[in-house]
Amino acid sequence: MLSVAASSRPGLRRALVLWLYAVGAGHLLAGLLLAWAGHSGLFNDYLAGIEQAFWGAAAPAPARAQQIWWLGLFGATLQSYSLFLLGLVHLGNRLRAPAAWAWLMAGIVLWAPQDMWLSWQMNMTAHLWIDSFALLVLLPPLLWLQRHDRRTSRLPS
Repeated sequence: MLSVAASSRPGLRRALVLWLYAVGAGHLLAGLLLAWAGHSGLFNDYLAGIEQAFWGAAAPAPARAQQIWWLGLFGATLQSYSLFLLGLVHLGNRLRAPAAWAWLMAGIVLWAPQDMWLSWQMNMTAHLWIDSFALLVLLPPLLWLQRHDRRTSRLPS
């Protein structure tokens, strides 16, 4: 874990903020891809894994069409959440607001256990790995930024 004492390095805060901007932009692009390219065959392997979990084999064509529809809906939702992420990163960065980082952590802590539980129930181990990776690469920078900005906002100017 990054310590608050490391804040004497002037580029660390900026690097962590840039990382979070990149995560937000990546989620926006992924959302666009899910919404607009779900029908292209790009996600066939992923959909086959879901079909295996639910059907034990290839799903009937109407079920596959419904999966593609759900991917599109999820993509649109992911796009909006990426804008919320980018907005909170922007506010946290500009205002040095510890609450912005705390709200992002709260959202991740709310999302991850539920997503992991639902994935585990269907034996979707790829989701468990992705969610674990997300926790590992997002929570430490957010915690560091929240602690850093809380500490520096208390210092007299």
